[in-house]
Amino acid sequence: MSHTIGNTLSVARLEWRRLIVRPLAWVLGALTLAWLAWNFTLLLGSFLAAQIQRAALPDGPGFTDLVAVPLLGQLAQLAFLVVPLLSMSVLAGERRDGTLPLLFAAGLSAPQIVLGKYLAVLGWLLLWLALTLAMPLALAHATHLDWGKLAAATLGLLLMLAALAALGVACSTFASHPAIAAAAALVLTLALWSVNFGAQMAGVTGGAVNWLAMSTHEQPLLRGLVSTSDVLWFVLLIALALALATRRLSSDRERG
Repeated sequence: MSHTIGNTLSVARLEWRRLIVRPLAWVLGALTLAWLAWNFTLLLGSFLAAQIQRAALPDGPGFTDLVAVPLLGQLAQLAFLVVPLLSMSVLAGERRDGTLPLLFAAGLSAPQIVLGKYLAVLGWLLLWLALTLAMPLALAHATHLDWGKLAAATLGLLLMLAALAALGVACSTFASHPAIAAAAALVLTLALWSVNFGAQMAGVTGGAVNWLAMSTHEQPLLRGLVSTSDVLWFVLLIALALALATRRLSSDRERG
């Protein structure tokens, strides 16, 4: 057991070092954080400008509703593009460069490789989320934060990023080139998010189609509503994506 965990962590450390030395990860981080910081200042400016009007509303929206949660919502939108670009090379790049057999020759199993790669991508995304959260948290001493609502929204973003990372790793496992993996992950993510768009336009709020859509489970969390069924949906999606990636990599290993 300890040997398996050690191998998985070794793969994660190796992939983490690759992410750190690649310009793409730095460019994505710098550009997105700069964009989020700019939007944070805009949201904060609007919040301060309307503070007098909101003072007359005892139960009106506060700093959490008007600044912190919208900022996390913007991060969620950026994640649709950032995660496919970040994860596209984790295994498709190995296959393109011909280094995938070296991982197999090192005695690493398919689950260890997939999980290690996944943990490295997830670690980068968690750092990205933490730096974004640092913006509204820096004003916690001067504002009234709704910690419960902020925690629920953060949980929703964490689950969403974990699910997108799993989908990205799975697409990278099946693709022969990183660009194909990125395109497939982007299309799959957008389709999964908006699969219930037609049902919503028709006024249908239940059913299997709505349950299948990621937006059905993410939006309540961003509003501060935590449900076990929503959390379980993300856990099932992560497990399914990683299981498919492991199965494909195992097939590659058997074919040599």
